[in-house]
Amino acid sequence: MSRVGKYPVEIPAGVQVAISGGVLTAKGRLGELRLPLTEHIEAAVEDSKVTVKPRSNERQSRMMWGTTRALIASMVKGVSAGYTKSLEITGTGYRAAVQGKDLVLALGFSHEIRYAIPEGITIVCERPTAVKVSGADKQRVGQVAAEIRAYRGPEPYKGKGVRYTDEQILRKEGKKK
Repeated sequence: MSRVGKYPVEIPAGVQVAISGGVLTAKGRLGELRLPLTEHIEAAVEDSKVTVKPRSNERQSRMMWGTTRALIASMVKGVSAGYTKSLEITGTGYRAAVQGKDLVLALGFSHEIRYAIPEGITIVCERPTAVKVSGADKQRVGQVAAEIRAYRGPEPYKGKGVRYTDEQILRKEGKKK
């Protein structure tokens, strides 16, 4: 029995959840998200709660039960409060800036990197070495932050590169004389 799936998802004030044609839609102040539901589970909206149940006792149904409930909870939180990932840039001359619809990164290469900001994602640079990625979709926020970090991941000797703010870098000892 799913430990996650058996709990209903609370719908906060200002969020509307509807199910039609096998697609669950959540609308809130930060946007609208859709989730296609599989045939293995059934979801129902009743008095500001979303409940998810498996259609059968098959293994696939039990697996999708908790997964679908977690995805619905992420959607509801996303359209009401949103998600944020913070990145920190370390290194001499390394910096970031938002220019129009692009994030411009100077990461020690011979050229600057222009990253096109996707729809539904907001990127803010409070300082030249701090980048905040925010949006309603948890998966897209994490994917955009991972793509930015992948341009120059943190190296283990001096810690230079792009890292998450809460990430711990395992530092290595340099060469000895």
